[in-house]
Amino acid sequence: MTLTPVQSPAEPPQERRESHALDVLIKVCGVVISVVAAVLSGLLEIFLAPLRAGGIPLGVAVVLAVVGNFSIAWFAHTTVGRRWAVAPPWVIWTALMLFAAGVRTDEGDYLIAGDNWVALVMILIGSLTFAIYAYRMILKPLAPVVITKQ
Repeated sequence: MTLTPVQSPAEPPQERRESHALDVLIKVCGVVISVVAAVLSGLLEIFLAPLRAGGIPLGVAVVLAVVGNFSIAWFAHTTVGRRWAVAPPWVIWTALMLFAAGVRTDEGDYLIAGDNWVALVMILIGSLTFAIYAYRMILKPLAPVVITKQ
């Protein structure tokens, strides 16, 4: 008994080569776009973290982190077609948040203050969103395998 993955019908070599090059280009662009989206999303969330209405923190950054990071993870996984595609935007987004929380500006301020609970929850929930998406992908089965007798 032999396990072989399901394959599409044979294509002419020239079409296969062009299709492979286009596929690689789409995957590379998918990773690049997801990383850029993670950076832009992270910067927007950093600036929205201290947002208040009448002295009350609004928490818009937390909602944006959950929705944005889930969308970025979905986009990366869908365009690349591999589970590892979630890792680059996840790492970049988390590194950006940790950098904003741990590095002082020239004036001595932090971009994310330690007493801003919205920003701290945003970092936690935003990174957990990527983690939960990756975990759910791990639980899904891989591509179907056809068993043939020889």
